[in-house]
Amino acid sequence: MIRATSVIRAAALARGEIVDRIVLDHGDRHRRRMAMRGVGGLAFLLDLPEPTVLDDGDALALEDGRLVWVEAAPERLLAVRAGSDHALKRLIWHIGNRHIPAEITDDAVYIAYDHVLAEMVLGLGGSAEPVERPFRPEGGAYAGGHAPAHGHDAGHPGEPAGGHAHHHGDGRYHTHD
Repeated sequence: MIRATSVIRAAALARGEIVDRIVLDHGDRHRRRMAMRGVGGLAFLLDLPEPTVLDDGDALALEDGRLVWVEAAPERLLAVRAGSDHALKRLIWHIGNRHIPAEITDDAVYIAYDHVLAEMVLGLGGSAEPVERPFRPEGGAYAGGHAPAHGHDAGHPGEPAGGHAHHHGDGRYHTHD
């Protein structure tokens, strides 16, 4: 079985032949070694030197130089919002105090769906709206130096960041700037 032995971060992805893609939720994007099968059917072994967080738009480099694009799967989340910056900061403190992975954006904090946390947020004066979207939580203080990319232009849906992907009609994709 062919192995994927390295990760090319979305910001560094410029050229290469994207031959398949994998769609993984937040939990499955933190891996070191695992048998995987792409959406197009390509079977490969993820075999990285250490556990790594795979971010949306990254690519896995196969031994033969081909690439498998990583896509964050939509997940059931809560969009936590508040009426003021101070109120939102207060909610973020309460969420962080529970050591819950959270994605912080300009207008909301996204956390995994949990009815108990939704009730806590409501009790503190915020709103907690259930949503389906990819989850890209903050890496945390001890995440190993890789901060998630925020605000990068991923192009059109289904295309990797840093260029455009072209489908060749036979399951292959090619990226370029």
